[in-house]
Amino acid sequence: MRASLVLHCTLVPAGFLLAMKSTLAPFRSRSYRFQWPADLLTSWALEMEFLILGWYVLVETGSVVLLTLFGALQHGGTLIAPILGVVSDRIGPRNLLTAMRLFYAAIATTLMTLAFAGALNPAIVLVLVGFMGLVRPSDLGLRAALIADTMPSEQLTGAMGMSRITSDSARIAGALTGAGLFAWLGMGPTYIVIAIFYATSALMTSQTDSAHSKKVTEPVTAAVTGRVSAWNDLREGVIHIWNTPSLMAIIWLVLLFNFTAFPLTNALLPYVAREIYRVDQAGLAYLIASISFGAMLGGVLMSRVSAFSQLPRLMIAAAVAWHVLLLIFAQMHTLPGGIVMLLVTGVFQSLAMVSLTVILVRESGPRFRGRIMGVRMMAIYSLPVGLLIAGALIERIGFAATATLYAALGLACTIIIALRWRAHMWPAAEPAPAE
Repeated sequence: MRASLVLHCTLVPAGFLLAMKSTLAPFRSRSYRFQWPADLLTSWALEMEFLILGWYVLVETGSVVLLTLFGALQHGGTLIAPILGVVSDRIGPRNLLTAMRLFYAAIATTLMTLAFAGALNPAIVLVLVGFMGLVRPSDLGLRAALIADTMPSEQLTGAMGMSRITSDSARIAGALTGAGLFAWLGMGPTYIVIAIFYATSALMTSQTDSAHSKKVTEPVTAAVTGRVSAWNDLREGVIHIWNTPSLMAIIWLVLLFNFTAFPLTNALLPYVAREIYRVDQAGLAYLIASISFGAMLGGVLMSRVSAFSQLPRLMIAAAVAWHVLLLIFAQMHTLPGGIVMLLVTGVFQSLAMVSLTVILVRESGPRFRGRIMGVRMMAIYSLPVGLLIAGALIERIGFAATATLYAALGLACTIIIALRWRAHMWPAAEPAPAE
């Protein structure tokens, strides 16, 4: 018995160390060691801005419609995301991401200057958020494209799972830090921190390795030599999606999730905190942190998922659970209940979205990856549409009824999509990656 106990005590740490080694395997790549903290800083700054500016607009105007407009403006650039995808295929996701993050820093510096000058008002905030929203929606897709360009296929799922942690952990830290700094120092000093985060992120992004990207895109460049119009490149990407059933199903799911699920747990959370739970910005930070912590746990779980597992099945099952949990969340009337439901919801949200992203970048292939990620980001345009409709419905039938309607619609449509493309969403064997 003593020998068995000693063996057990020896195997447990060994198993833990083996699991940690597998989870951290993506960091063996030099590029990933730069990209991961760069993405983390960007996500942290974005979440701080979301909380601060969303609360500012709601308090200054008292209008849920303007709050949903604020959320919608952050995604206005989804319509031009496919063009940015073409640019990414031509100049590389590293260069485009660096330029975008420098643009974020410029917008943050402008808001900081206006806050210190006492010249800030909701109209200016909405205009600047609109400018930033022209490029912000493409950030997440370009992160995935850069990872896919620089990581070996066997580490792709783990790298995507760890990448998801950057945005979800940042929602926790960014929300709590943003609320704390805003309450303690005010908007101006808080925006100094935000601008520094963006600038540092741009610098680190510029240091990522693009050697692999150049190697895989050189044949593509030769193939399209002489083609002037970016629209031809985009047309090829759309045709590729149309002719690939699994990609068509993914794009429909992206449209659905952003219309029915994300509005309830993103831009509408300030309204839920203030009008349903009757709490201040600290309560809002707890709500954001709870769903983000759950999503971070989901990202950790995905980092342990085998690259050859049944990702389509996992995605559909997680999406169904996600919408069921949103149905329950819609009935919550207290802050503790909301926190618990959002935490569990975040886990399944992350499982669904990471699986979706891995399938998308793997089946797109290197040639079309930027363009298809651009189309995927354009599909996020259903989010501002969903937000604006939700804002109008909430004023008429209330949040609980609106959230119930959205979650039920999302659940029904997820099942319909899974049945329509059953051979690809519930395959007998995992499909081979595109060449």
